[in-house]
Amino acid sequence: MTDSTPQYKTSANPSEWEAKTLAASLEKMPRRQEEFPTLSGLPIKDLYTPEDVKDIDPLKDIGFPGEYPFTRGVHATMHRARPWTIRQVAGFGTAEDTNGRYKYLLAHGETGLSTDFDLPTLLGRDSDHPVAIPEIGRIGVAVDTLEDVRLLMKDIPLDQVSTSYTINASAFVLIGMYEAVAKEQGVADNLITGTCQNDILKEYTAQNEYIYPPRQSVRLVVDTMEYAARTMPRYNPVSVSGYHIREAGATAVQELAFTLGAAHCYVTEAAKRGIPIDQVAPRVSFFWDIHNDFFEEICKLRAARRLWARMMRDWVGAKDPRSWMMRAHSQTAGVSLTAQQPDNNIARTAIQALAAVLGGTQSLHTNSKDEAFQIPSEGAIKIAVRTQQILALENRVADIVDPLAGSYYVENLTQRLEEEAEALLRRVLDRGGMVESIEDGFIQREISDSAAAYQKALEDKSEFIVGVNVHVDPEEDLPFEEFELDPGLGERQIKRTQSIRRMRNATEHAEALKEVERAARGNENTMPAVCRAIRADATVGEICDVMRGAFGDFSPPVVY
Repeated sequence: MTDSTPQYKTSANPSEWEAKTLAASLEKMPRRQEEFPTLSGLPIKDLYTPEDVKDIDPLKDIGFPGEYPFTRGVHATMHRARPWTIRQVAGFGTAEDTNGRYKYLLAHGETGLSTDFDLPTLLGRDSDHPVAIPEIGRIGVAVDTLEDVRLLMKDIPLDQVSTSYTINASAFVLIGMYEAVAKEQGVADNLITGTCQNDILKEYTAQNEYIYPPRQSVRLVVDTMEYAARTMPRYNPVSVSGYHIREAGATAVQELAFTLGAAHCYVTEAAKRGIPIDQVAPRVSFFWDIHNDFFEEICKLRAARRLWARMMRDWVGAKDPRSWMMRAHSQTAGVSLTAQQPDNNIARTAIQALAAVLGGTQSLHTNSKDEAFQIPSEGAIKIAVRTQQILALENRVADIVDPLAGSYYVENLTQRLEEEAEALLRRVLDRGGMVESIEDGFIQREISDSAAAYQKALEDKSEFIVGVNVHVDPEEDLPFEEFELDPGLGERQIKRTQSIRRMRNATEHAEALKEVERAARGNENTMPAVCRAIRADATVGEICDVMRGAFGDFSPPVVY
């Protein structure tokens, strides 16, 4: 009897699979599009196999969690020991308003605080400055004086709760104010924790909230690094931010290259000043955007850790393994939120948050569904917190370290992102570095070109945003309560600031500001003089105006 069972032979290699199995499948069902690139434009193949990772050394390139090159995470246990910090951004109105939001978030499970400041504070203007009045408390909390920070942190134990400040051009003043309030609470120097963004270089390339020219601004950043290392050894004076670069339209590759370039600038400028690298580098942290391309974002975090470790050990010469470790906060992509069908933002945020966790973030902010419109409402921000709690407690994704390691695609994409980012970063360094590349507009042009390309892709529908250019619904009323600022907050803020000006010691105040000017025009660290001025009740605007007199303002190059 003859066996009539069809003979079946599996493919011996990828080429045979493509010629036989894939080709037959494509005849019946063609690909839905000709090319499948990542959001950064890196091509994605049909299939990844051992051939795609043959040049990756499992021990040298991937390694183990908590060990160089930290591809798999900076801690051996990662989230098995302690889940990431839930750190939602808060900040609106006066210090009292934001303090109330802090307490609401802590009561609902947040484990770390994060603060946005209003536009006048970001630009070093007091609330009663004529250009500031329309913007008081609108996009963040208004801070003019040390008293504002006292009220902002009222009943918040700064030896137990870590606080992050999202501020850059005037960050040196807010760092001094935070230290002063912590000490008033009785917190010992070595117990003061927290982070200040203080990444001024990305302001010139992405967010445009700068005051002084780049070189002088970098000097102030290094001043804070040196000062914090001496007075607050557990405080992070710089959180180098790729987030805003990505939100301005950069690709993941550009986000990696320009962010690491900024960090390289800060630590090497500190070294030029004679500050040991290993004294400041362990307190440099990072802030990443987690965008829509799920696997690219996971691989971006893995590539960032590996490239930073190699940079610090091999390029810069840091000896302390803590200097090689990239500690990172992440935030889901604000720019991906839509005003159309805003409930979709809950799904977007949850998926992006999952990518951040699988990528090994240490801290996470999940956006609220109404942030495309306004400061988050309490109901929306609670959903954002609950999203993180579900990931931490229900889905088991926190129970395994780097679970995607060894995936042919993940390891291949991690390596490609690292290689592309390193190549772009070396272009920047070959041009003289980040400052030079900002002054002549190179980085701004790179980001603008990427933003324009993405916008074109949305318009021709080679990229999709559900509810915007595909699956569009008729206009509907907003399904949530509108957030409203207290219309009297500006008057209250101005009244408090002017009252403090009247009550302070005029002689002590004037002498302190003269000391700030002397330090700024000289070569010494400006922070001791700034802290003296803060104790003399000098305002944010007054201290920044002294620096304006010493450093001047900055006019950006014309990019287009």
